[in-house]
Amino acid sequence: MSPPLVVVMGISGVGKSAVGHAVADDSGVPYADGDDYHPKANIEKMSAGHALTDEDRWPWLDLIGGWLAEHDAGGGVISCSALRRVYRDVLIRHAPRTVFLHLVGDHQLILSRMQGRDHFMPVSLLESQEATLEPLEADENGVVFDVTETPERIATAFLLWLRTRENLT
Repeated sequence: MSPPLVVVMGISGVGKSAVGHAVADDSGVPYADGDDYHPKANIEKMSAGHALTDEDRWPWLDLIGGWLAEHDAGGGVISCSALRRVYRDVLIRHAPRTVFLHLVGDHQLILSRMQGRDHFMPVSLLESQEATLEPLEADENGVVFDVTETPERIATAFLLWLRTRENLT
């Protein structure tokens, strides 16, 4: 199996970082948190309770895509909300073999997770993220997992899915 190149995606609070770390650790590839690539202006905007626009996101998505392209040969895992299909298309243009691991969860569960953490994304933006989200589609290269499982179990199941899929092609 070639080293995976993965975007762990979903709304804020689903556990992208925890699952991303677990997938990267299990795969022996580097992990990066997409939040670290946001420009200061984006973080300040979100911290103030304002949702990002597409114009805010394009440069950030290009940085994420650049990271994916740089890690294409050796593999890597990066977390990125990738809320809309057009955002995921930007990432695929940079690194066509990218696989999406879409994390989903019940609104109340995500809300409780967001309330219990120290992060620049305020709880007030949860509904905006849910409204913007375009779920992963069948023709996209990826799979959906519910976040009621532990990050380690999700990582194990995802990597099994990935191996099984590669063996079928």
